[in-house]
Amino acid sequence: MPFSKLGLPPALVNGVKAMGYTDPTPIQLRAIPVVLGGGDLIGSAQTGTGKTAAFALPTLARLGKHEPRGPRVLILEPTRELAAQVETAFRDFGRFTDLRATVVHGGVGYGRQRSELQAGTDIVIATPGRLMDFINERTLRLDGVKILILDEVDRMLDMGFVKDVKKIIGMCPKERQTLFFSATVPPEIEEVARFALRNPARVEIGVSRTVNQSVTHAFYPVPQGLKFDLLVALLEKTDFHSCIVFSRTKHGADKIARKLKAANHSVAVLHANRSQNQRVEALAGFKSGKYEVMVATDIAARGIDVAGVSHVINYDIPANPEDYVHRIGRTGRAAAVGDAFTITTPDQAGEIRDIERFIGQKVPQLKLEGFNYHAQPKPAMGFQGAAPAHGQRPQHGHGGGRGGQGGHGGGRGQPQREQRHFQPSSQTQAPQQAQPQGHGGGHGQQPAHPSRKFGNLSRGRWQRR
Repeated sequence: MPFSKLGLPPALVNGVKAMGYTDPTPIQLRAIPVVLGGGDLIGSAQTGTGKTAAFALPTLARLGKHEPRGPRVLILEPTRELAAQVETAFRDFGRFTDLRATVVHGGVGYGRQRSELQAGTDIVIATPGRLMDFINERTLRLDGVKILILDEVDRMLDMGFVKDVKKIIGMCPKERQTLFFSATVPPEIEEVARFALRNPARVEIGVSRTVNQSVTHAFYPVPQGLKFDLLVALLEKTDFHSCIVFSRTKHGADKIARKLKAANHSVAVLHANRSQNQRVEALAGFKSGKYEVMVATDIAARGIDVAGVSHVINYDIPANPEDYVHRIGRTGRAAAVGDAFTITTPDQAGEIRDIERFIGQKVPQLKLEGFNYHAQPKPAMGFQGAAPAHGQRPQHGHGGGRGGQGGHGGGRGQPQREQRHFQPSSQTQAPQQAQPQGHGGGHGQQPAHPSRKFGNLSRGRWQRR
């Protein structure tokens, strides 16, 4: 079904055509009619499914023409980068309308954003922290909001914005349309949804359970006290171009980075407590090759697209199976090949089974040849564990909030855009098979003829057994 059959006005259909899109994606086909009809919605879909257009197009259609008053649409985004990307999408889709949008986020001065809000705008796209600043100084009122959109809700809650989000929802009129979009819908989001939405329709586009065929992945069992030693050994014996190391916590990511630097690795760190400038510098340095390793948390790394990542190492096994697929999908992109190593400990048999059940395949458990698995275990570094509790407030200014510090996440920082009418945007042998460790090890025989070599490892160092 083409976009012209979805009930969108000609100006928006022309905007879609001008961007080169022809047919709606599944989430657009299902969400656009609901939003056009004025109903509340919970949409669950991954990045890259066309989610932004699924709410941008019907929202623009419902607004019609520009009105020189306070905002009629409020869109909350967790990070400065996402806010800028969504503003660009609205501008591109609405290029043949006279509607206006203002993007509001940290990392830049208040003056221009304040002036744009005072001049009147149809749509405000904002991070919660900076938005609360303008509300508190009475530059902005939300009593004219007709449509409230919360995008990437799971990230906002993970970043500790739950109190601000609830405050903002409470400041909007009760008679409004509310849209939630989230990659996942855990119980915490269901709780906020019950508070904010009325009889919402649900649109869920299946989460990818498939591991990219160009990625070779394996588990590496090791005693808890030897985890960091194994991480260093994997890096030393791997001829990698660039590597992302995943930690489950911000505190853990910092500790891993410090110890890797002490081991003479060039390291960048990416998590929610890093300032906007720190995140931009980290991503730019990692992309340019200044840093060979980037240590990141799941939330911070979601949505980033760095070409040429040759390896991913899960220092901590992911908190849920979906994150496993997402993490190892950071390598093996754009027809390249990649390797993913997951360090596991003897108490993680349940997590291993959950991952294998989710992806529908057994994952090899390997031992690194030459590594001393019988060494005296060192005291645990104390930085593995579950993510911080939901609702924990990030430090002032982090995560796209105040103080000139934007949120973490996808891609390079973008300059502030002026409010305007919408106009067009001009191998080797592999490691040996591990023996069963009593925690899910030994998942059957390795294939006699593996599909390809395991990683870019120096030939002859590791052998499959």
